[in-house]
Amino acid sequence: MRTTMFSVLVVLGSAIGLPVPGFGQTVQLRVTVENLAASNGVSFAPLRVGFSNGTFDAFNNGQVATPPIISVAEGGSGADWFPAFQAAEPSATLGTVVPNPAGPLLPGATASAVFSINTGVNRFFTFGSMVVPSNDHFIGNDSPTQYQLFDAGGNLLINTILQQGGDIWDAGSELTDPVHSAFLVGGTNDLRTPQNGLVSFNFSELSAFNGLTTAAGYVFNSQLTAESDIYRISFAVIPEPASATLVALGALGLLALRRRSA
Repeated sequence: MRTTMFSVLVVLGSAIGLPVPGFGQTVQLRVTVENLAASNGVSFAPLRVGFSNGTFDAFNNGQVATPPIISVAEGGSGADWFPAFQAAEPSATLGTVVPNPAGPLLPGATASAVFSINTGVNRFFTFGSMVVPSNDHFIGNDSPTQYQLFDAGGNLLINTILQQGGDIWDAGSELTDPVHSAFLVGGTNDLRTPQNGLVSFNFSELSAFNGLTTAAGYVFNSQLTAESDIYRISFAVIPEPASATLVALGALGLLALRRRSA
């Protein structure tokens, strides 16, 4: 009887994402992003995300940017970021949080996506998104172990990640030039002038685009300071742990009643 009840608990726990001692846990995780920038301020390319064991390191402060992070910073696509991530960590869960309608996340907008995460394998969170308008600015985490989302029991450790103006990176790979910038009317992002610099924090350069019309139709005004809130990433396990526990207890109670009446 005890063996049977434990087996049922394992099955139920695995099915709804409850921690089960001695077993890996897969949870459904909703990731929500919000553009907190001021009206007519910066927008963001769709967020590229990876849930991993903390091995893949996309870039380093003070070093030359490599193709994976350049593909995020210069065009927002992550065309080289995803393959490099997958090669470094074949078991990682990778994806994108795409706004609706698809395109840049404009000031005041939100977007969300749900990912299936094996918390026994992929406890860490890595992200990257191009900041626009710009030539090669982005947000992202320097260290692959900076954000540990889950503990050994599969419990969510982080509810939100807040990015501010001082968290904006300059990849140092392309000179700032409105004519060749992304997200500006008349800009041609594919025409790039190499900078041959280093990755560094830099939000002040974005003021070079003040007064120019964006592809979304608004006239850009950076308004950024180092303390300006610009972007929030929120995490929620679904169903919520309390709801999942009630479901499991209800199912076990029903099983016990059936056995008594059998």
